Amino acid sequence: MKKITFVIFTVCSIQLLYSQAQDSTTVYKKRVLETTEIDFLSSYYSQDGDNAAVSGGIGTEELTDVTVTFIVSIPLNDDDILTIDAGVSAYTSASSSNVGPFDGSNPADPFVASSGASGADLWTNLTGSYSHSSDDRNDIWSAKLSVSAEYDYFSIGVGGSYAKLFNEKNTEVSVNGNIYVDTWNALYPTELRPFTEGGNGLNSDLFTQNVIIGNTNYSPDFSVFDDEGRNTYALGFGFSQILSKNLQGSLALDLVMQDGLLSTPFQRVYFSDVADSFIDNFHLADDIERLPDSRFKVALGGRLNYYINETFVVRTFYRYYFDDWGIKSHTASVELPIKLNDKFTFYPSYRFYNQTAVDYFNVYEGHLSTSEFYTSDYDLSKYSANQFSFGVSYTDIFTKFHIWKLGLKSIDLKYTQYDRDNTLSSNIITAGFKFVMD
Repeated sequence: MKKITFVIFTVCSIQLLYSQAQDSTTVYKKRVLETTEIDFLSSYYSQDGDNAAVSGGIGTEELTDVTVTFIVSIPLNDDDILTIDAGVSAYTSASSSNVGPFDGSNPADPFVASSGASGADLWTNLTGSYSHSSDDRNDIWSAKLSVSAEYDYFSIGVGGSYAKLFNEKNTEVSVNGNIYVDTWNALYPTELRPFTEGGNGLNSDLFTQNVIIGNTNYSPDFSVFDDEGRNTYALGFGFSQILSKNLQGSLALDLVMQDGLLSTPFQRVYFSDVADSFIDNFHLADDIERLPDSRFKVALGGRLNYYINETFVVRTFYRYYFDDWGIKSHTASVELPIKLNDKFTFYPSYRFYNQTAVDYFNVYEGHLSTSEFYTSDYDLSKYSANQFSFGVSYTDIFTKFHIWKLGLKSIDLKYTQYDRDNTLSSNIITAGFKFVMD
């Protein structure tokens, strides 16, 4: 589910439509998109760490994910474009497998993957968008509809944007809005399910077939969520300006309001004032993550790109973020594309990020049972992160290489190494191929 938050912020970011800023006359109007374009994107992601939220802030965070996405952009006429974006993401997770840690033949342990069904899943997404440009290419409208699903949620979203170019297309202002309506199919930790309404507690098969160690009178005060819906409302504003022939800058303001079920139902929490109960090496949950049912987020960012010469360009970015849960964060990045020749560009980059913790975070067994809200999800903790990336891009505007009726326009390959100071580290390899229809 952490993908969703990441997907919401991505969708809300300002898209600079410089490629659509084309001159027009009363005699001839250049098409916004000359021919159908097809993008094939894929990635392989792996991570590891020792602070799994599923097991209350301890345990393996090992995860691998393979994602494949197709994007088809179709010019309907001179002014209108229809875009279809379809993606599938398949992952295996040692962490989420421990939603049901007692399913396997080996002793349950937060640092060992279980063979439970929750250890793998498939995420699918389909988005359709339509954009229209005015005759002079100074006004651009767009609308979109998206649907996505995973084993424990379903989401539908609608959105739209408007961009205005003026000052001979040297200045652009834009606004975009999105609404997402999500429905959870709440999945709770295995040991808590017998204590829901109508459950049989310690008389359930789990406890009669396994030996409880420590506090043998395991009796969590547990209740399920009454409402499993979540709504997200996002509004973004953008401003960009060509400052000189070598310098370009932009500003963006994003506002996000969420309400509903904002807790993750299968993430455990352990209390310091409750006696510990175990099966094998696995600590039985005292409760699950409980967070407020509303959240307001604000992000303000800026970009500054400087063209040095035909070989070098410097791209910089900074963003400040805060929300009413207590997180404040800073993001800064720099990228240095190096044009090796007419077809190849090498682009190394570096990104730094740090944040404060939410007001409701504490470590494993750091919470009190008398608190109203609590989480041990280290994504919501205080941490700093460094990210290094190296990419190479191949471009052939003449599309000399063909597959059937598709001409290969570009290839992008990128490797990223990401490290937090709380043990989480990850690697991602991405590849992108752009084809144009003859």
